[in-house]
Amino acid sequence: MRSKLFVPGSRPELFEKALASRADGISFDLEDAVAESAKADARGVLANFLQHLPATDKTIVVRVNGQDSPHYQADLDALIGTRLDIINLPKVESASQILQLGADLERLEQQQPSAANIRILANIESPRGLRLAAEIACAHPRVMGLQLGFADLLEPLGINRRDVSVIRQIQLSVRLAAGEAGIAAYDAAFAAIKDPEAYRDEARYARSLGFTGKSCIHPTQIDMANEAFMPSADEIDRAQRFVAAADEAEAAGVGAYQVDGQMVDAPFVVRARAVLEQARQAGLLTS
Repeated sequence: MRSKLFVPGSRPELFEKALASRADGISFDLEDAVAESAKADARGVLANFLQHLPATDKTIVVRVNGQDSPHYQADLDALIGTRLDIINLPKVESASQILQLGADLERLEQQQPSAANIRILANIESPRGLRLAAEIACAHPRVMGLQLGFADLLEPLGINRRDVSVIRQIQLSVRLAAGEAGIAAYDAAFAAIKDPEAYRDEARYARSLGFTGKSCIHPTQIDMANEAFMPSADEIDRAQRFVAAADEAEAAGVGAYQVDGQMVDAPFVVRARAVLEQARQAGLLTS
């Protein structure tokens, strides 16, 4: 998911509009975007919508309420068996929380076999969660990614969300934690929707760190995310040269070689193949 558009679970009039957007993923939110008094109604409306959702090329994500909430189990019970790809668990601070969600999904799988395919996206949005991000990432095979959340992480501490040096340090930490587990890292939402250049800059830097995509809280951010996390024509061309040279070198029994005047070995080829796979998924390559 290059772009993941948040949609409040209490705003059903926005559901179809979100699905018609150019976002790769739609993240229906039952947590922070829904008032306490509206949570039960939002859960029921969303579950009914997803139950009858026809096949779509969108990745369907639902952010459930936290495990310390009385709504967490009710959210899972209502959603299992619907058209759902990923459970987004908020405020994850330990591997044990991921293990609990994995066990809950396995239990529900006994009732609904479709639960076997549901993956977990873990939110990193607290100091403890950041410190233990690698343990969280490695906790369970269902975990497909880490999702940064800057508001919960920074605002209570009085840290400036617009301090680029702070943001980049945290981005790198989360990317390395995700890398340890071999899973994706997704960059945080950006609330200043009237500052598109800052959104673009943050997204482009995240991609330079190897992030897969970025959250969108407004439809105007979707195209910016899609563009930022799309390989350029030059990147694709370079990756193709690296892979071609790697194939030739392997046939010749050579471990390191030069491409465009640069020494290349296995780590560079891994990255090149990842770029080409992303380009294929985006329809930029057919083979």
